[in-house]
Amino acid sequence: MNKNYRYIYGPVPSWRLGSSLGIDPISAPEKACTFDCIYCQIGRTEYLTGERKVFVPTEEIIKELGSLPALDIDYITFSGAGEPTLAKNLGSMIKAVKQARQEKTAVITNSSLMHREDVVKDLLLPDLVVCKLDAPSQDIFERVNRPVKGITLDGVVRAIKDFRNSYKGKLALQIMFMDENKVCAGELARISKEIHPDEVQLNTPLRPCGIKPLTRDEMAAIEGYFRGLNVISVYGAVKKNVHPISSEDTLKRRGKT
Repeated sequence: MNKNYRYIYGPVPSWRLGSSLGIDPISAPEKACTFDCIYCQIGRTEYLTGERKVFVPTEEIIKELGSLPALDIDYITFSGAGEPTLAKNLGSMIKAVKQARQEKTAVITNSSLMHREDVVKDLLLPDLVVCKLDAPSQDIFERVNRPVKGITLDGVVRAIKDFRNSYKGKLALQIMFMDENKVCAGELARISKEIHPDEVQLNTPLRPCGIKPLTRDEMAAIEGYFRGLNVISVYGAVKKNVHPISSEDTLKRRGKT
């Protein structure tokens, strides 16, 4: 029987992570994020901020995890309705989850706060970090991701490169392609090769939002720029057959990993 969990959702059939149980460390009444991306499936960002704080007590996450039935999960993934690194207690959540569960852990981040030492300290903990990079220039960055004031693309790219040098887990780079940035595929591929990620995830907005997705042929052409890198594409990935235990309402509010 499906349950209306407050902080966890899924498992969902993730094209990137297999069977993924989501944890939303923000879970605020309104979406809290450092970006207001034009393609976000959750909708507009009501609380656009770069300030870290505790949104959900760590013990509440562990309490919900403790109520789960037996599940076949590949990753427990910190994602959801907002930017997970805004949670000041993200590190303590990851440590607690690792103590309570055997599955691998992942964080899906928009990379905006990776210049901060406290955020880097937290992101060194999970087995997988998925970093967003949608633009090769500040102009496109502001048009597509619409960041909170003070965040620059140069700072984001520099922070990802620095993190790559210190992180011992698996680093993936996720890129969302649409009409607004498809002509930049070559530039984004060049930056990706400078970062040396373990994996590059090429995406386009297939979930309901205000932005039209690119076609299979367009995405196949884009993939050609990334030769030499370990690439997976949303059109070519195979999803697992997964049955969520959280309610449909929870999935709608939290999105998918």
